Amino acid sequence: FFGAVSSAFKNYANFSGRARRKEYWYFCLFNIIISIFLVFIPFAPILWGLITFIPGLALVARRLHDVGKSAWFYLIIFIPLIGSIILLIFLLTDSEVGNNKWGPNPKGIE
Repeated sequence: FFGAVSSAFKNYANFSGRARRKEYWYFCLFNIIISIFLVFIPFAPILWGLITFIPGLALVARRLHDVGKSAWFYLIIFIPLIGSIILLIFLLTDSEVGNNKWGPNPKGIE
């Protein structure tokens, strides 16, 4: 859990490469847990959102690369309702087996 979260923060501005499902969803879980505690402190949720915006965006880009999609597919969320569903499906999809144009499979499976 902490390895996946620390990896997301270490690669906070890395929009290339690939990220596993585990790394993405653990980062989401970590954000939810922290946000629950910060909701009682004035301005803390806003500050936390600013701190995690770029790492989260980079992680989504790497996650989309892992399933063989361009990071530009993130813009699909601007299509009301259906775009968010399609993006969720991409984020839940397993890694593309082997290498793709964004690098080797982070699972190490060929």
